[in-house]
Amino acid sequence: MATKAHRSSGSFTRRLSIRTSRRTELKNVTAEIETVVRESGCVEGVCHVYVPHTTAGVLINEGDDPAVARDIEAALDRLIPHRNNYEHAEGNSDSHIKTALVGSSETVPIENGRLALGRWQAIFLAEFDGPRTRDLRVKVVPDPPADIS
Repeated sequence: MATKAHRSSGSFTRRLSIRTSRRTELKNVTAEIETVVRESGCVEGVCHVYVPHTTAGVLINEGDDPAVARDIEAALDRLIPHRNNYEHAEGNSDSHIKTALVGSSETVPIENGRLALGRWQAIFLAEFDGPRTRDLRVKVVPDPPADIS
């Protein structure tokens, strides 16, 4: 996973390169994002996760049991089949539709230097047109200092 970091006006930005292995795949990227938060040095703030692709998304769901991610993949493939009577000529209309439903970003609070995810929650890169290498952009924005007047 290649990374590129940038720091400006208090925020810390990192690009992660994530390789997927299947056409439809929910890939748990929580550990990689937690590493970025640690490297940023942020104690309190927010972490924005964004994927700049029209056939991939980002979502938060259960990360403890990998069967949940597989169930979501299968359900999306059943609801929006790869082959259908789509007009888009590239053959990946299903991928665009799945991304429109899932979304391309998530924001997670940072508390005490850690992502404030729920006990079972994880952050997933949602691949819908793989396998590919995807760009994942992570921006950590610390809370402004308290005004003690």
